[in-house]
Amino acid sequence: MQELARTLNLKAAIAIIVGSIIGSGIFMKPALMAGQVGSGGLLLLVWFIAGLITFCGALTNAELACMFPETGGQYIYFKKIYGDRFAFMYAWASFIVFNTAGNASIAYVCSQYAHYFISFPELNPLVIEKYSLFIPGIGRFFPLQNYSEKILCILFLGLFTAINMYSTKESSRLQNVLTILKVASIVLVISSAVFHSSGSADAFFHFSFNSEGSLITAMMLAMSGAFWAYDGWNNISFIGGEITNPQKIIPKSLFIGMVLCILIYIMMNMAYLYVIPFDSIVSTKFIASELGTKVLGAIGAGIITLIVIMSTLGTINSNVLSTSRVTFALGQDHPWFRAAAKVHPVYGTPAIALLFNFGWSTVLVLSGSFDMLTDMLIVFSWFFYMMSALGVIYLRLSKPNIPRPFKVIGYPWVPLVFIGFTAFYLVIQCYNDLHNYFFGVNKMSHIMFGLFLVLIGLPIYYFGRRSPN
Repeated sequence: MQELARTLNLKAAIAIIVGSIIGSGIFMKPALMAGQVGSGGLLLLVWFIAGLITFCGALTNAELACMFPETGGQYIYFKKIYGDRFAFMYAWASFIVFNTAGNASIAYVCSQYAHYFISFPELNPLVIEKYSLFIPGIGRFFPLQNYSEKILCILFLGLFTAINMYSTKESSRLQNVLTILKVASIVLVISSAVFHSSGSADAFFHFSFNSEGSLITAMMLAMSGAFWAYDGWNNISFIGGEITNPQKIIPKSLFIGMVLCILIYIMMNMAYLYVIPFDSIVSTKFIASELGTKVLGAIGAGIITLIVIMSTLGTINSNVLSTSRVTFALGQDHPWFRAAAKVHPVYGTPAIALLFNFGWSTVLVLSGSFDMLTDMLIVFSWFFYMMSALGVIYLRLSKPNIPRPFKVIGYPWVPLVFIGFTAFYLVIQCYNDLHNYFFGVNKMSHIMFGLFLVLIGLPIYYFGRRSPN
């Protein structure tokens, strides 16, 4: 069995965590979230609660990551906890739905912000409608909608796939640089907002809720955006087999990386609320660009746009690097994916697994939009995060004597809080998605589309078992 070399240190691990988490969510989701909760205080509360829940999940997952520091992360954990079939369904879902959709959604945002500097042509709506595709029970797809953005998105994915095929070490070095520039740029923007002469902190303390429906439902919908922005913390587990001292580096890097991201996210939202009137936040499409214009003048929007592009480029690189390792690990066990387990004879990288992910990410880019991709991936990825946390409790009860280099702090309450909150969140998300589809609010059910793709994995698993190795 071919293995990948352990070349990643603490600095690289932190850069991958921060680079994977801080991408486009903080620039794209706050406006929508503000409209859902209706006040600045509730918006900040949502970001804090989502960060705290995510932190509980990261600490819980760190116990498994230190027990089984192997390439593939959750795929390896699930094999040992729930068996081969469940592990395969996770790896298949990560490939077919959430890992590749995550890569595609980040690249999609990058191409959207490139609109600021490049004028993209669009097709006639009649042409877009003519070449749409309808799948009963799921909805309608528009492959040619925003086709120029989609082409640029695919080019970004192809560029970073090529870099990671060439060298993991060089990719991690690039990640270090991009993460430092990203964090420094965001801190500069926050600092500029603090000293803005007409700023006001009044919105921080408004907790009114004036929207239709229940407050709990509204906060859960808003948390979907926050959870997507926090997503990526689990990427460090995928590369556990390439970290030099995983038992020490993984928990330390998760702690440092998560605390840093939570602070940055809350401070960035405070900067939005301090400078921009709340009603303007709700109505704007590019909230970060508006912030830049107000605090940095005429060139501010351009500067912010460059920061967003740079931020998303770093996240694309980090995600392409880490998510391919799940596909690589799957190839080691399943005959139909055997090619994905090959290590490049010259570069020592999982080149075929990288190409597999790139190919399917391209299909997802053409099939949907940014919102479709994020809504689809977040539900399925968080289901498996919950199953990881359940696995920690299961192993504590069934195999208490297994060496645990790191034990989750606050056990069993930290895992239980994460499990309970995630289960409630998933129920709310599924209900809203199906309700909106069946009552005509949305043209397709994102969850049904994702479930359709995931269930294709069952016959692949069973027929693959019968295939000769």
